[in-house]
This record gives sequence, structure tokens and C-alpha cells, in this order.
Amino acid sequence: MLILVENLAVPFDKRVWQEARTLRDAGYDVNIICPRSAQHPAAHEVLEGVNIYRYASPFEARRAAGYLLEYPLALAAQLALALKVHRAGRLDLIQACNPPDLLFLVAQPFRLLSGTRFVFDHHDACPELMMAKGRRPGSFLVRLMERLERWTFSTAEVSIATNESYRRIAVERGGMAPEDVFVVRSAPTVSRFASAREDPAVRRGKRHLVAYVGVMGIQEGIDYLLDAADLLVNRRGRRDIQFSLAGSGPEFARLVARVDELGLQDNVTFLGRISDEDLATLLATADVCVNPDEANEMNDISTMNKIMEYMALGKAVVQFDLTEGRVSAGDSSLYARPNDAGSLADCIAELLDDPWLRADMGEIGRHRFMSRLSWEHSVPHLLAAYDRALGRPASPVPVPAPVPAIPLRIDRRQRQPDLLHQRPLAGVVEERSA
Repeated sequence: MLILVENLAVPFDKRVWQEARTLRDAGYDVNIICPRSAQHPAAHEVLEGVNIYRYASPFEARRAAGYLLEYPLALAAQLALALKVHRAGRLDLIQACNPPDLLFLVAQPFRLLSGTRFVFDHHDACPELMMAKGRRPGSFLVRLMERLERWTFSTAEVSIATNESYRRIAVERGGMAPEDVFVVRSAPTVSRFASAREDPAVRRGKRHLVAYVGVMGIQEGIDYLLDAADLLVNRRGRRDIQFSLAGSGPEFARLVARVDELGLQDNVTFLGRISDEDLATLLATADVCVNPDEANEMNDISTMNKIMEYMALGKAVVQFDLTEGRVSAGDSSLYARPNDAGSLADCIAELLDDPWLRADMGEIGRHRFMSRLSWEHSVPHLLAAYDRALGRPASPVPVPAPVPAIPLRIDRRQRQPDLLHQRPLAGVVEERSA
């Protein structure tokens, strides 16, 4: 089998890497084609039994004109590498991970000439993504994205959705039969952060640490987070808060410059892309984790990997009030008014000033992650999707055995039972008895 990825290098793309290792463990011969990156420059390597082929990507487009150059070059490179993989042995199945909704063009020759099956791994709703980048509903580019999306779904034997909102798109907008669409949620494995330890040095001398991890793009809402930091630090005098942001993307340089403009150099640090070990340390040390993705058509229906990572480490979350954000986090998050930096700042301050509240919310999130959202719960659905695509007899999706909790290795002060009883947190009983 072959997995196509255009927008991220592997294994940096955690969802694709987890899928690849899961399929390898199930006996598949897994190959991946993706772009090169500074962290992963090798044109070809075998990593944990998975063949990864990478092509040079000259740049990451930020505007429509740039995509006209980026995507044709990427498709040509992917097709050339796919032919190389095909010459080494029959390709039974190709999985394409969007964006863009153009990768079916690479799979189509193999479908028509050798009967290769095609699975669409639906990461992003591209029409909504285009609107999140400022295009009007009904505009030429949005309508083009809708057409490409339909073509992608029409060529797929099976579609993999990241949540129920995306499953509805596949059925209602993509015209796929419900039995051909499988929900495979993105999340870390239970063991990924098992060795995470706090490091006081990460606080940079501050009493509190607020952490963010993710892409630095326009729709990720980092500007709202910087505005909230400006309110807390410069206007409310909260010099005791350190904001540390891990990740990179097309807006990285502009956002770093904006920190200087706001005079937040002593309280806001951009870490860039960091190792898994450093990420685990950052999140283990954080008091509060934030997801400032702006409220728009795209983010409202999307599941954010960062929320799953926060919950895996038992961290209270602050985010804007979005549909799938609530589905993921439930009572482990405070929900700010959409696109309101002041409300975001208020929620962050509330949790920083109430250690008992954030401890309880963190416990709710970790239990929620362990009991229903970790990657182990998605594995049976992924394997069932592949069985369906390859025409194997359908079998019931097994329910994973209860996953034993790994004790958090994060020191917390001893809580006072009377304080917890005085202010019960909605959802605690329901979550702990689930």
C-alpha cells in the first residue's frame, strides 16, 4: 500500500505516522510519499519498517497564485515516486491525505490500469478551509474546492473521516454510502507521553506557564492569543505568566515580529518545531493549555490534535466555543466567546488563579482521553476501513479492552476535600463513572 501526503513531512505528520505503524503491525507493506523538510531531508529512508519517499518542495504557498505552482510540482513528484514504488511490486491500495483535494489524480492511473483501490483520508474540509482564508462562500475558488472534493469522494472506495462532522460531509456532500465512511479520530497513543516530566526551567522564571502547540497559520488564531497575552501582561500587570508556543508555519515570522511590537518579549516565547521529548516536557510543565483556533466554518467542524495531546497529559484547556472542540474536550475545557481575545484572557486567568478547578478539569480530560479518545480506540476502525476497501468480509468493529491508566507523573499540591465539595464541577460524576 501507498500513502500520499502533500502538506507535511512524515513522521512529523503524527496522524499519518500512527496510521502507517498501525497498518504495518497489521501486516501491510507500507510506503509513504511526502515532501522533504529541514528535520526530514532524506529522499528515501526505511523508518521502523516503513518505506518513506520524499520529494523536494520549493516553497509553501500562502496565496492562491502560489498554489498554482506548488500543487502541480507536488503532483508530478508524487506520480514519479508512485511509479517507482509500483515498479517494486503491485500496489493494492493508495491512501491520499488531503489537503489538497487533488491527490486522487495521482491514484487514478493505478486505479484504471491495475485495479488499485483508493482510500481518501479526509483531514481538512477544503471548501471551508478556503473560506477560513478569507474567500467568500460561492466565490470561484470555493466552488472549485467543492468540485474537487466531489471528484475525490467519487473516486474513493472508502473514506476515512476524523469525526462525525466530516463523516456527514462525506455522505451528504460527497455522495458516499454511509457504510463506506469510517470515523478514525486523531489522538496520541496512551504511551506517547508516559515518560513526561516537569522541568521548572521551561517556566523561564515565571510562576505560571501557558502552552500552545500547533501550526502557525492564519486560521489558527494565534493573534487572538497574543492579544489575550497583551491584555493580561501589559494591561492587567500579570508579569507572572509565561506563554510558550511550539510549532511553525507560514505566519511564524510575522507572529514573532508582533510579539516585539506588543512589547511581550519577556513573557511570550516562540519555540519553533521541537522534539517529542521537549513537547512532552512543555505540556507536562504547563498550568494551562490553549487552543485559540478562530471560530469559522472550518474550525467549527474540525478536531484539533493539540486538544487530544493536552488531555492526554491531564491539562485543563481554554478554547473558543466550537462544535467539535466541545465534542473532544467536554468538561475538561473552559470555552471563551468566539473570537473574543478578552474572553480568552478571562478564561486563562480564571484557571491560573484556581488550581483546584484546573486540576479537576485536567483529571476529567485525562479520563476522557483514556476511556474513549486515545489512538487505541481508533485502530479497529482504521483496520475495518481497509478491510472494506479491499473487499474483505465485513466484521464487527471490536470494542477495545479498557486501557489501564498510566499514573500522571506531575507533582500537584495536596488538594483540600472541603474545597472540592464546596464547588462541585459539572460533569465530574458523569465522567468518572463512564
